Amino acid sequence: MDAFLKRASSKSSSTPPKTLSLKEKPARVAEAHPRKKLKREERYKSDADSDECHIDTPPLRPQPTLERGDTLDGPADSDVAVESRAEDTQAPMPTAIESSLPEIQPDEHAIEEYERFKASQDNDTGGASARLDSRAWVRGKSSIYVDAFNLTLDTVLGEEAHLFDDKEKRVFEEWASLSYEAQFLYVRLFLRKTSSWHRIARLSYYDDVTDINAAVKELQGTRDLPREVSPEQPSPAPPSQSELDTFIQEQCVFENTFAFADASEDFIDNVEEAVSILGLDEVKSLAKEAKVQGKNKSDLARAICRMSSQQTGLLSMGLRRVNTDGSMSSSGQHTPDRPSPSPGSGDDGNRRKHFLDKILAMTGPCVRLSLPVFRLFERVHLVFYRSTEWTEKSLTTIILAKISKRNFPSYIVSRSSSIFASREKLLEFETAMRSEYKVDSILEFNGPVTESGLRKVVEIFATIYPRWKMILQEELEKEERVYESGEGAYLRRLSPGHAYTRIVHKAASALGRLKEHQREHTLLGELLSQRLFHLARRGSWYQRKALLEEHYMHALLPNPAYPDPERQKSHWKSIAAATCETALEDPDCHLKYHYDLQKRLVKLEKQLKIPVRLQHDFGHVRLKKPEEHYVEGVQLKKLDAVGKNKRGPSTKTIWADETEGEGEYSVESMCLSWYRDQGWKGYHAEGGIIRTLFAYLFFDILFIYVPNVFQTAYQTCPLDLHTDAFYPTRASEINHRLAEIANGVAPKLIEEIDRRERENRTCVVGLNWDYELQDLLELAECFDGAALATICKVMAQEYGQRGGGIPDLILWRTEPQKECMFAEVKSANDRLSDTQRLWIHVLTGAGLRVALCNAVAKEVREV
Repeated sequence: MDAFLKRASSKSSSTPPKTLSLKEKPARVAEAHPRKKLKREERYKSDADSDECHIDTPPLRPQPTLERGDTLDGPADSDVAVESRAEDTQAPMPTAIESSLPEIQPDEHAIEEYERFKASQDNDTGGASARLDSRAWVRGKSSIYVDAFNLTLDTVLGEEAHLFDDKEKRVFEEWASLSYEAQFLYVRLFLRKTSSWHRIARLSYYDDVTDINAAVKELQGTRDLPREVSPEQPSPAPPSQSELDTFIQEQCVFENTFAFADASEDFIDNVEEAVSILGLDEVKSLAKEAKVQGKNKSDLARAICRMSSQQTGLLSMGLRRVNTDGSMSSSGQHTPDRPSPSPGSGDDGNRRKHFLDKILAMTGPCVRLSLPVFRLFERVHLVFYRSTEWTEKSLTTIILAKISKRNFPSYIVSRSSSIFASREKLLEFETAMRSEYKVDSILEFNGPVTESGLRKVVEIFATIYPRWKMILQEELEKEERVYESGEGAYLRRLSPGHAYTRIVHKAASALGRLKEHQREHTLLGELLSQRLFHLARRGSWYQRKALLEEHYMHALLPNPAYPDPERQKSHWKSIAAATCETALEDPDCHLKYHYDLQKRLVKLEKQLKIPVRLQHDFGHVRLKKPEEHYVEGVQLKKLDAVGKNKRGPSTKTIWADETEGEGEYSVESMCLSWYRDQGWKGYHAEGGIIRTLFAYLFFDILFIYVPNVFQTAYQTCPLDLHTDAFYPTRASEINHRLAEIANGVAPKLIEEIDRRERENRTCVVGLNWDYELQDLLELAECFDGAALATICKVMAQEYGQRGGGIPDLILWRTEPQKECMFAEVKSANDRLSDTQRLWIHVLTGAGLRVALCNAVAKEVREV
């Protein structure tokens, strides 16, 4: 294993910044943290690393974000349709490895700063690993991007070389023989994550590549590959192999030769492909010459392509000029038969060739990464990151984390080489991911879904269904005989069954929209019968199943249990009630679904006229409505305010805080000041303190040994924390800790961890060392133990999804009695989001006070 995966020695941390009191004004504390997260390259992949919705939820990092991070996900409504759609629409997400590393700023400034730590150009900087240890980057001779790319490749080949055949290994050997400049150019193009054409004249990497043309020529050179089949590859298995061919599709197909990049003169042979390389001004110029019009670049490009195809000369259509004089007198004579020119031949008729040559003259030589090699390196990154979601930031984050001066928790690094047992398993996983993407494309990427689209989803489901059932059986046997220490919950996310289960989930939704409710009900039953994949969806499956049983199933069965329609309805309502009971007793049904299931169960029992003494009573968990508080203040309005990038002014309101003197304050700060006047202590953190408390209380559980969740020595959390595998993998330890918290030991746990880790300011996800210990202990003492345990359980079950929506203000006081309260601040025309309502349900259900603090402008001043 490469050096960066080994245990790192303890690093000396820099001087700790000044600790800020929670009693200080929020604006002062906010200055100690980044006010805005870096935007990452957007690339959609639904449910790549999580099973629940991630709408507008910023990635959680070790330091608490003080900006709003509300999500739009929430508890399902009565028909669960909104929930199903919301769960499968997701904002771009970081990889599991990227999420587990400390907060860094991998922008050009940070990279240049780290590359200044370099040895003299005369020194031998060695390989990538050596440069990491010595921080020796030399511009024009080494690059953090190339080193990160090579570390990824070396790590995979060092432990999982069995996943690649002889031809692919030869490609890796040829890669190692490339010059630095060729490797640098390839990596920079590879990080664009698309195999598209690039104009060589516009590749501006002159600081690192002195001769672009030479580097391109080296990449475009043809190289030989071995012809014989690798003897290391297992021979095809007899009967089942033919069945698996449908689910194993090779994407990296190599012939006897290959090149790292393609040349435009060898591959561009049509106007459609060539015109896509041009810029807007060039397309306009070409359209003007062709006398075509369009509203935008796409319209103009299509018009040029149509014109080049249709407006051909007469000769190219097989027609010839003839002398028509005397045609009437010579009507009986025939024109001598001559071979007609083929379409496209001849200078007069070959407009396509004319425009193709003109476009290529405008673009100049172009280069494109060869698709088979591109896909091969994508596979390498899939194996390394255990995810298809990685970016340039992912590639450099590990290196930047390693060379940063930070202290990390102590844990056992474990990277298994048996996640993909064979090449066939890896190929099947890739194929399953592509099938999943096809379903997403139909349902989410191409506008309104048509009936034919829904039918196509059902067809894809029918194709994978038999294999899905086989994988369920295989994984069940592995769970009983192979997996240890709960590792199966995380490793199964890298099984084709994870993608197939999501396709089945999507197919059930499609069947519902097609009104095929009987098939949908059967499919939901099969999804609930397995406890291996997508456990976080079980609540929505129960909800939908109960709804079908209550409203539809009585009229669908060909042989009803009772001939009387009313008795048949009552029979299925009884089944629906039993489904709700089962869901509430299911430990894998998350708390967020309980409220709706309880409402449905109570309603069904009343409709069935069950005796009151036998009906369920959920009064002990009945949700309280949040308190309504009104805070008056002076609102400030700026004249001619202009937002960022010359857009309209921000919708955030600005207020004057009369108790703090002159200055501009946010609405949250103004309301927090009002609560202080009422005797409360508090902080505007939007969940920051909750995540800090969770990190304190579950510190040892976060870093307990679980195979494969700690793959580097520079992680702030296990790789499965942001997935639905975290809770079931450690259910025994988590439930024991929740019982301790409910019994009031939270302050003791916080004090122990603080005494051990504060001096080193250990990097742990969510933990902000700027909070004073005394404030945290006081807050923990004001919490009811059972209420704090409930909040921690929600965080343990859905850490990645429940970071947003926590009320703006957390408040506590010790007199006249110890109590804690959350307050969600709203100004005029501001409404609660679904995820905010969910957190209000959770907090009120736990017995905590929750207030809606309405900011009212008693005066509006123009400034």
